Amino acid sequence: PPGRPRLWSGPDVASPDAGVLVLGCGAMARELLHVVEANGLEGVEVACLPAAYHNQPSLIPDALEARIVEAKGRYRKIFVAYGDCGTGGRLDAVLERHGVERLAGAHCYEFLAGSATFSRLHDAEPTTFYLTDFLVRNFDRLVWRGLGLDRWPHLLSDYFGNYTRVVYLAQTDDPALTARAEEAARRLGLRFERLLVGYGEMEPAIVEAAR
Repeated sequence: PPGRPRLWSGPDVASPDAGVLVLGCGAMARELLHVVEANGLEGVEVACLPAAYHNQPSLIPDALEARIVEAKGRYRKIFVAYGDCGTGGRLDAVLERHGVERLAGAHCYEFLAGSATFSRLHDAEPTTFYLTDFLVRNFDRLVWRGLGLDRWPHLLSDYFGNYTRVVYLAQTDDPALTARAEEAARRLGLRFERLLVGYGEMEPAIVEAAR
């Protein structure tokens, strides 16, 4: 049904009444679905690229361009729920070529926290490692095992030796997730802070795109 996020499965995914396609990161699938459902956004579909691209940003521009090309003409509007996300401007070049807009900001941490709040956090302590609800849930898979720290623990100082704190940008007020985030910070040997930000600037941007 419209509004149900999923990994892209080809050009037949559009529902007959879909007017807006939101192309997002799999790391934001839960949040994007909640925004669509909570705001009653009719005729909006969400399709997500694999969350693993969070660690492989070089794959994002080409993958999104392929999805945009496949979806063109099937929707009234296409909106991309990514920041630049480490693509070094390559994503913006793709979107300009196709006349598609995206979320403002450099990455999910900025649009979830809000630009002003993220700037304050970054300026106060640029040596910060950020977590979201998704990254807390998937810390072992994407960070600990993803970076090989389970096999080569001596790499911890190489990866995180210059960081000073973990800031958990929480989408939900969940004590269990907070405890897991604190444990992640402990394993990384970093000071822990938590900030409940919800969906920040993402929700109003998606609502506006659905108009």
